[in-house]
Amino acid sequence: MKWLGILMLVALSECLVIIPLTKIKTMRETLREKNLLTNFLEENTDDRSQNATDDLNITLLPMKNYLNLAYAGNIFIGTPPQEFRVVFDTSTADTWVSSIQCASSSCRTHNLFNPQQSTSFQVTGQSFSVRYGVGRIVGYVGSDTVQIMNLVDMGQEFGLSVKETGLDNIFPDGVLGLAYPSRAPKWITPVFDNLNNRGLISQPVFAFYLSTRQENGSVVMFGGVDHSYHKGELKWVPVSRTHFWQISMNRITMNGWTVGCFLGCQAIVDTGTAFLLGPNKLVTAIHKLIKATSFGEEHVVKCDSVRHLPTIIFTINGNDYPVPAEAYIWEDPQGSCISFLRGGTETWSQSEIWILGDAFLRLYFSVYDRGNNRIGLAPAV
Repeated sequence: MKWLGILMLVALSECLVIIPLTKIKTMRETLREKNLLTNFLEENTDDRSQNATDDLNITLLPMKNYLNLAYAGNIFIGTPPQEFRVVFDTSTADTWVSSIQCASSSCRTHNLFNPQQSTSFQVTGQSFSVRYGVGRIVGYVGSDTVQIMNLVDMGQEFGLSVKETGLDNIFPDGVLGLAYPSRAPKWITPVFDNLNNRGLISQPVFAFYLSTRQENGSVVMFGGVDHSYHKGELKWVPVSRTHFWQISMNRITMNGWTVGCFLGCQAIVDTGTAFLLGPNKLVTAIHKLIKATSFGEEHVVKCDSVRHLPTIIFTINGNDYPVPAEAYIWEDPQGSCISFLRGGTETWSQSEIWILGDAFLRLYFSVYDRGNNRIGLAPAV
């Protein structure tokens, strides 16, 4: 039995690559601490543009709210390797980092990729641009060796930023996208697809555990699942559209009353935002229900009322996923209790759609199965 246990551990280590993630202070938190958040939001309008490609082969992607990024991990690019801290994001398929050519103020605090110091770097000749709600990144596409722990992905296309506008200086070094290939420009094969196509991972599966208790302890795992990170069995949900990690949702209830998704709706599971997002009208109604006071785009409740607020229950594929008030209300360092609920999804989707971000994913271990186009959910340990 002892040898069987050892063999199982060896097999697990060969099949599964676990990348540590660090909970970082969000841009929103930092701006709030410096009393700059209100001015920043006023100066940077929310442009939720749809997918488009212009004549210069520049890809414009829908808005991503990177004000609220919270978890990042390290990767290496080049020969010899250069280190970068990136967000592993399930709602985009692009990978990009800031480059040494970037003269924008936001790049001054980043690790910058230097193509001239990598013997394996090549330029592809394509331009690269990503437009976010708070700014835009412009650059070009190159290819090089990307290393994630012991996974070595040679000839991987990625974006190199040369100009970053509207992103302040509180942003990780880049992003590693984990959405479906249809979310990436046609000339870029996403990192996860290359890892799978080249047989570098044993299963086309990755998973997230986002810790609520400490700065460290969160992980993303490639090639399999370590079941010690969740309680009970995984419950599988079919992907309804292979673009985002999009699923069908039955309803959203509070205190036994339906407050959203009345006739069924869609939801996107998104590791790249801290929030729970939905249509303005429905989010406003929930805020009225919990007696939240509006301060611009933010809603605040009395901190001593949080323990009495109702749980939000998301019913997905017939199973209930409760999100208690302690998970959807955040107490900032100044002692304000702020709702993690945000509106606005109707500006880029005609049908009702919700975004299940980190406020949901800190409660539920999530598995993303590309081989079977499904998401597995189970209570996190």
